[in-house]
Amino acid sequence: MQRLARQSGFSLLEMLIALIVFSLGLLSVAGLQTVSKQSNFESLQRTTAAQIAHGFLEDMRTNGSAIDVYTASGSIGGGSRGTEPLPNCVGGAECTAAQKALFDLWFWEQALDGTMEMAGGAGTGGLFLPTLCATGPAAGGAGIYAVTVVWRGSASMSSQNANPCGASSGNYGVQNVLRRIVQIPTFIDPNF
Repeated sequence: MQRLARQSGFSLLEMLIALIVFSLGLLSVAGLQTVSKQSNFESLQRTTAAQIAHGFLEDMRTNGSAIDVYTASGSIGGGSRGTEPLPNCVGGAECTAAQKALFDLWFWEQALDGTMEMAGGAGTGGLFLPTLCATGPAAGGAGIYAVTVVWRGSASMSSQNANPCGASSGNYGVQNVLRRIVQIPTFIDPNF
């Protein structure tokens, strides 16, 4: 009887082992939370890039007579377009097709950089180290145009993408392992 009485309950060693197992489980859950948050941020960045690319393509499509202004602009992002062009082509202001294209380039750069959404004096929207490139057929030709948006991701990934947009900027790590790309091609007839 005495032997059975001594074995009832937990010993200090058993309790310590249970505490260690429980702690490891909690650490695993915390690690999963971090990975989930990082994946959510990457998803938000990809969605933002796709929305910007689609909006930019629609502006190119509706302003077909100045389509060469869009494709000749090189890459935009990082404040390269400077201040808002005048006239600003909104609110009924009359603009030529070329002026509208210049305003569109400035507007979409603001969306890329996140300067349209401010909190505490800093941009809260947009992408991290973004670049947008618009490419298409030779001057004035109808055909396939593409808008490429690149930005800096938060985790390294091997990139076999040969797209040159932003590749030489040095913003995306060694061998561009942090570069994320969204490219949307479409057919645009500038004579439409």
